Amino acid sequence: MDKLKEECGVYGIFDLDGAEVAHSIYYGLIALQHRGQEACGMAVIDTRGPLPNCRYRKDAGLVSEVFHETNLQEMKGNLGIGHVRYSTTGGSRPENAQPFVISYVKGTLALAHNGNLVNTNDLKWELIQNGAVFHTNTDSEVIAFYLAKERVHSQSVEEAVLATARKLSGAYALVIMSPKKLIGIRDPYGLKPLCLGKRGNAFLLASENCALTAAGAEFIRDIEPGEIIVVSADGIRSDRSMQQRKCAHCIFEYIYFARLDSCLDGIHVYDARIAAGKLLARTHPVEADLVSGVPESGLPAAKGYADEAGIPFGLVFYKNSYIGRTFIKPTQDERETGVHMKLSVLKAVVSGKRIVLVDDSIVRGTTMKKLVQMLKDAGAKEVHIRISSPPFRFPCYFGTDVPSGRELIANRYSLDEICQMMGANSLGYLKREHLSEIVNGLPVCTGCFDYQYPMEISDPPIDIFLQGSTAIRI
Repeated sequence: MDKLKEECGVYGIFDLDGAEVAHSIYYGLIALQHRGQEACGMAVIDTRGPLPNCRYRKDAGLVSEVFHETNLQEMKGNLGIGHVRYSTTGGSRPENAQPFVISYVKGTLALAHNGNLVNTNDLKWELIQNGAVFHTNTDSEVIAFYLAKERVHSQSVEEAVLATARKLSGAYALVIMSPKKLIGIRDPYGLKPLCLGKRGNAFLLASENCALTAAGAEFIRDIEPGEIIVVSADGIRSDRSMQQRKCAHCIFEYIYFARLDSCLDGIHVYDARIAAGKLLARTHPVEADLVSGVPESGLPAAKGYADEAGIPFGLVFYKNSYIGRTFIKPTQDERETGVHMKLSVLKAVVSGKRIVLVDDSIVRGTTMKKLVQMLKDAGAKEVHIRISSPPFRFPCYFGTDVPSGRELIANRYSLDEICQMMGANSLGYLKREHLSEIVNGLPVCTGCFDYQYPMEISDPPIDIFLQGSTAIRI
């Protein structure tokens, strides 16, 4: 449906007692599947041998499609990383699946990345001029190659990681595997989440703490913005030399992306979404008979709205959980058919009722328009739309798949015009000044709402194309 997509989720584990980790990575990736459903992969190393061998598998598809018991048994090792991908830069080609595994003069490195850089082209151009050949068009491969370049001239892999991180501009949560170490990095703004967990004598890194729980691990803490964590046979170390005062966490982790049972930087996702609904009820009240949400992401905010407004909360849609990804179609007609395949109206619930319908966002508006029509066709007297985020007006450069401005309905039309286009009786968005309230004052990025990005954005990311034997930068 007409939803934003997160780019990906990352995972890592190092069992210092030598236990196999492939199944733990599998469970962690299953828990992070909501962050990326196009491709996935894992890479593992057995650190106990004199010459560690890296085994890896990655492909397009869901975690349960790419991995099964037979190939998990072949992934022997006590150190490993994993990745689930939804493409922003690079597209959805199978070769863009992660982790990236590279062999070079110092051995083997594997890297998994969540986020998006804004200086990819500068780094890529530098590497191309020094003879690098790229097999994908993702910024993650650029990071991996730059890391290998720095490692050749560094005393340790963590020294190379720090030198590379100082060159990166944008959003990133990285897990990196060398033959003997697991390393996690979070960008200095904290745009992308990353946390640390422990299970016995195994240390884990994950995009969300729900993935730690899935592997039976205990959450220790969030990796701090600008922090580098290194896990080795000697234990765990931290480097905070990249930390800065200014942070800007992605607000959409709390509004939509993160799983409902996750806690990011001390803020419970469920609580944030309930708070957003309550603020909507205070700022955009309306007389109604029933409050409901668009499954699944709109339901917590709808519950908050109902509690604050004193209006009954109920379900107005049945969601078909077995449709999988088949509803994603290339044409508008097929997309609208997909809405009917995925959601159906509970007519007995909505008939004759004034409905408040809550969702986390309106992107292009195609799905919301269809849902309003479905409710009115089922007998709803009124439909009042409430959105638990401000209007999307600008693109995101940090790993969220926000369409270009001309595709964003709020970029082209006024709120009254959007309401009319949706066929709704009223429309209300969360106010931008209320964003900090739903996350207890945590500093957040609001660039997609007001064009106030936490760092300078010169031009939209472009790519470097190779034409014949000449590299042309465009």
